Amino acid sequence: MRAESDTSRSAARASVAAGLDELSRFALRRTGAPRDISFTTASTLARLEQDGPRRLTSLAVEEGVAQPSMTQLVQRLERQGFVERNRDPDDRRLVWVHITDAGRRLLADRRRSRAAELAEVLATLPPEEEAALGAAVLAALPVIRRLTERRPHGTEQDTSRTNPAEPLTPGRDR
Repeated sequence: MRAESDTSRSAARASVAAGLDELSRFALRRTGAPRDISFTTASTLARLEQDGPRRLTSLAVEEGVAQPSMTQLVQRLERQGFVERNRDPDDRRLVWVHITDAGRRLLADRRRSRAAELAEVLATLPPEEEAALGAAVLAALPVIRRLTERRPHGTEQDTSRTNPAEPLTPGRDR
C-alpha cells in the first residue's frame, strides 16, 4: 500500500514539475525578457536586490556558474552602473558586490514590462478561464515563494557582516 502511495506522489510531483517547466517556458516566450538581459544577469541582480551584498564567489556558486564567468558578468554590470564592487576593509582579498539604484530600476522596469505583456495575453482569455487561472496562481504563490526562499545546500546567505545591506567603504570602522 505504501509503495503505491509513494508511486502516486512521485507521479504527481513529476506532473507538477512538468507543468511548472511549461509555465516558465510560456512566460519567457511571451515576454521580452530574453531580449533585454540574460537570465543569469537578471537572476544575479535579483539575488543582490533580495539578499543584499554578496561575495563574488558566493554569487558564482548560487547562480551555478564558474567564478571567472561571474567575474566577467559583474565587471560588465559594474561598467553599466548596475552593481558596485567593494573590497572588504578587514580582508582585502574579499570583494563584495551590491546592486545600485540603477540596477534596481532595471529590474523594476523589466518586471513592469513583463507583467504588462502577460496581462495582454490574459486579456485574450474568456472570463471564466482568466478567473480559474487567477485563482490557481493565487493559491500557488505562497508555496512558490516558500520554495524560492529555500537555498540549495552550501549556498547559505553570508551573515559574517553586521549589516550586509550596508555598502562597504574602505577604512570603515567595525
